[in-house]
Amino acid sequence: MKKNILFLTGDFAEDYETMVPFQMLLMIGHEVHAVCPDKKKGDYITTAIHDFDGFQTYSEKPGHRFVLNYSFADVQASKYDAIVIAGGRAPEYLRLNSKVIELVKHFADNNKPIAAICHGIQILTAANVVKGKKLTAYPAVGPEVTLAGGTYVDVPATEVVVDGTLVTSPAWPGHPRWIAEFLKVLGTKIEL
Repeated sequence: MKKNILFLTGDFAEDYETMVPFQMLLMIGHEVHAVCPDKKKGDYITTAIHDFDGFQTYSEKPGHRFVLNYSFADVQASKYDAIVIAGGRAPEYLRLNSKVIELVKHFADNNKPIAAICHGIQILTAANVVKGKKLTAYPAVGPEVTLAGGTYVDVPATEVVVDGTLVTSPAWPGHPRWIAEFLKVLGTKIEL
């Protein structure tokens, strides 16, 4: 059954963590509204490519322009079955937006599926919705999870952690497992 999914991203969100899940969810047949605060349908965000090059942290390179297909001002949380939150640098400022926090709280309070990856978990901690939950994130966000009352689970970047309707992964190498587990939580079945 087709689901309505809100996809939250922003300037300097991680390129793969924006492009790949958005396209995968559309490919399966779900309705996906990609939005960013203060932007409307047809506007774009500029993404960043984060890579693991052997440094002590990820490196950042210019990404692509990603065109938003829905206006943030028109979002009504009650019309969506689930939310996906991209990682990268965008979450550090998106979590300062009160409407973003209200949206995330709506999904958590109503036990609707939430998929967050990498630094996207910063929005969950700011919304105070991880208390008592097991989840993962980019390792640098682990202390925030703990401070917000969640249990940070350190897993390889290719893995996923599922706690009820919350589906998290540390980074884009986890896309195959992250999206697969999110689809299970959504009740989406793919037959081969």
